[in-house]
Amino acid sequence: MNRIRVEPAVLRWARERAGLDFADLEGRFPKLADWEAEAARPTVRQLEDFARATRVPFGFLFLPEPPEMGLPFADFRTVESRRPQGISPELMDTIHLMRRRQNWLREERMEAEAEPVSLVGAATLSDDPEATGREMRRAVGLDEGWARRVPTWTAAVGELRNAVEALGVMAVVNGIVGNNTRRKLDEGEFRGFALSDPHAPLIFVNGADAKSAQMFTLAHELAHLWLGDAGEGLSGFQGVQPDGGDVERFCDRAAAEFLVPAAEIRTAWRDVADDDAPFEKLARRFKVSPVAVGRRAMDLRLVERDAFFSFYHDYTQRERRQGLTGTDGGDFYNNQNTRVGRLFASHVIRAAKEGRIGFKEAYDLTGLNGGTFQSYARKLGIALP
Repeated sequence: MNRIRVEPAVLRWARERAGLDFADLEGRFPKLADWEAEAARPTVRQLEDFARATRVPFGFLFLPEPPEMGLPFADFRTVESRRPQGISPELMDTIHLMRRRQNWLREERMEAEAEPVSLVGAATLSDDPEATGREMRRAVGLDEGWARRVPTWTAAVGELRNAVEALGVMAVVNGIVGNNTRRKLDEGEFRGFALSDPHAPLIFVNGADAKSAQMFTLAHELAHLWLGDAGEGLSGFQGVQPDGGDVERFCDRAAAEFLVPAAEIRTAWRDVADDDAPFEKLARRFKVSPVAVGRRAMDLRLVERDAFFSFYHDYTQRERRQGLTGTDGGDFYNNQNTRVGRLFASHVIRAAKEGRIGFKEAYDLTGLNGGTFQSYARKLGIALP
């Protein structure tokens, strides 16, 4: 039986990149510790199984050193927010899935001679970000009282996502890879990303994150699209900090004005400045997360930076303990509106109904199969034969 020499550093890289330790793999690879210590060598079959388990291309395991697996677009995250072992398989697979959907929808819209989505590239870094935030709010159609009409922050995220999709933007909120509940995304690795395209712009929000952070990320990534190609990339703004370069600072400021206009919060702050819980009180008034309110107060120097971040860390930990962050559970078909999006799914389902694509391709694009695809189509009001 032929055994293969593999660099221990490459084996460790593959395991750590997948977020796995020895305990996770010892059942399938009892000699893994010996492989990494060069006390034993795996067979080709064992290496193939190891590549599948760690979601690494098989050929990579024969490299002399761990490869640099870069992103296919700009990385706007701070150095502190990047994983030392590189991009996780879950994030990379999510990016490829979203890019595939974007490519398909671009071709679909161009064949139909649809007009480009005008918001893409409507701003530049030399513009006033607060003015861009106000223009975003106008374009999305948020009036002064919109937030008071929704009952919860979760509902607010949903309403904002629907309003963004109405502009022709695919807006996806998901905490797992596709519909695979065993492959969770890590909110510590990234918050979201934007894929710029005049015919098929896309926003992805990490649904594993706190609801408070999801609301801000959705607005933040929308600002990335407003910058067009210059704004395409991955965001990982730790603690919603206004950092990460010129693009991130621009999008932070635009998103803050979009969610909580300066004029309104300055007026409202007088009523709560001496309150024990001013952020929570204003959150109920603006119907956004207390984090978004606190962040805005910090930007406008109504509170000190240390006071906001102390509150932010306490609040998001409390949210997680209360179980408000995950995307699993709930109605399966309602989840598809956030994981796939009504905009994209409707185009795919109609293409399948009209025979322009096969049902197998439609299943692959949406991550739904057979009866679940048919049922979801009915939920969207599209009858299939």
